[in-house]
Amino acid sequence: MSEPKKAKKPTKQEQQIAELTADLQRTRADFENYRKRVEAEKTAARQSGQASAIMKLLPVIDNIERAIAYTPEDLKDHSWVQSVAGLVKHLDKSLEGLNVTRIDARPGTAFNPDMHEAIQFDEEAKGDKEVVAEALQAGYLLNGSVIRHAMVKVTKK
Repeated sequence: MSEPKKAKKPTKQEQQIAELTADLQRTRADFENYRKRVEAEKTAARQSGQASAIMKLLPVIDNIERAIAYTPEDLKDHSWVQSVAGLVKHLDKSLEGLNVTRIDARPGTAFNPDMHEAIQFDEEAKGDKEVVAEALQAGYLLNGSVIRHAMVKVTKK
């Protein structure tokens, strides 16, 4: 009969190799976590800078839209007014290229506090569902995240 083999006690050198291997694995994992964290921070900083720049452009778009909304009826077909209106469309397309989209705030749209900021509320309206009655200022999403809520008047339907 053969004798059961006794577990060989690791030598000092083998213990050191095992410890160094474990240290190396931890260091690699720490470095990989660091690399991912730095990459996430760089992406967040880039998006924050992009959002900041876009936020500075939004009041310009708002002012152009207000000017178009208050255009006298007898000037609505004037070519100058039409080209100013085209500016807003052009700016919207440029913003879409930067992954910026408008928040849907058309009348009848369901009120969503994550997307809409209620500035006015029709107290006399009756109904069980809150909906947008009027968009007072456009809201925008950047990469699907709200960078400016749509300011709306809310009613019940």
